[in-house]
Amino acid sequence: MGQQPFRVVDDGSITSPKGFSAGGLHCGLKKTTRHDLGAILCEVPAAAAGVYTTNIFQAAPLKVTRESIASDGLLRAVLVNSGNANACTGEQGEADAYEMRSRFAEAIGVEAAQVAVASTGVIGENLKMEKVRSGIDSLPQKLTGDLDGAEAFCQAILTTDLVQKMVCVQLELNGKIVHVAGAAKGSGMIHPNMATMLGFVTTDAAIDSAYLQQLLREATDLSFNMITVDGDTSTNDMLVAMASGLAGNEALTPEHEGKEAFAAALRYVCEVLAKAIARDGEGATKLVEVQVRGAVSDESAQAIAKTVIGSSLVKSAVFGADANWGRIIAAVGRAGQPVNPDTVDIALGDIVTLQGSRPVAFDEDAALEYLKGDTVVIHVDLHMAEGTAKAWGCDLTYDYVRINAAYRT
Repeated sequence: MGQQPFRVVDDGSITSPKGFSAGGLHCGLKKTTRHDLGAILCEVPAAAAGVYTTNIFQAAPLKVTRESIASDGLLRAVLVNSGNANACTGEQGEADAYEMRSRFAEAIGVEAAQVAVASTGVIGENLKMEKVRSGIDSLPQKLTGDLDGAEAFCQAILTTDLVQKMVCVQLELNGKIVHVAGAAKGSGMIHPNMATMLGFVTTDAAIDSAYLQQLLREATDLSFNMITVDGDTSTNDMLVAMASGLAGNEALTPEHEGKEAFAAALRYVCEVLAKAIARDGEGATKLVEVQVRGAVSDESAQAIAKTVIGSSLVKSAVFGADANWGRIIAAVGRAGQPVNPDTVDIALGDIVTLQGSRPVAFDEDAALEYLKGDTVVIHVDLHMAEGTAKAWGCDLTYDYVRINAAYRT
């Protein structure tokens, strides 16, 4: 991503920012013994922001979390369960989400409105609240400010994910070291129109809730909103950010000299997590990146990039290592954006397959070897203006069908 005003902390985590602890445990929502209940706790009221799914059917925890953040823009904790989405569960589901909030708030000694709630898993089943209650009562003792606590939390939020997803960076603002970290889960039902399946950002930067909300939305639009695995937008998508302010920097504002550095760090954290979700797509064997340039605007380039990355035919061709550029240009042409049909270039990595919308002779064997790799970059140049965008996804494999044909069983 070029020279950045921050550095990646290799052993960093969501507990690296000052004031944060995390943890997880198995309470019995999952059939396996893998953790299924976790939390992030801040020792002080943290400025909070959130973005949520645009799916009309929104899970009960989203209502609770929106309400918590809207009350005064502050959070002390977020409580998360996996194994059950608590979505399409009616009044009982709402009551259960509110009980989760109030019970955990009591367990950690804070006001209920200072707790956010998130859930992920099977839609349409009521939570086994006796198990959740027991887990909540034991969870505060599991929260630690070290890497073990962060990893336990990351395990607790997984469903069909194969790997945990976490990243941390640090930068200097006003002579103070500031951390920005994130964790996420997501593997299937990924085509966000807000964020990801579930994402959590922690930072010790001093920033108010309103400006954090603005920066989080901007970062989301360039990262989580630019990934797709299967074209399905979940009922539970949620991204929550918490800022403890304990780094001691001068509070960030739109006029702060360090605003661009902080915004870049936040975008980087969100992009790394978004790409990790795309790479971990259900059944996936490859991360696919689409880079569009030369569009009439960035928004137009984004629409084209996401159309190409979401094409089942493009995804299938990548899985089969088939350099079928026809599927790519077809997706470009149906994106509903201005395109000159005589000026499009397409390349797979550095292998040019189309120039000026005309086929170019290329080495099929070299293309085959490139497409067999674990990362495939598709370049599309429209030669119209200056608009650019990147989108990320994965190949479509036999295993995706196998996993989702038996998701509940």
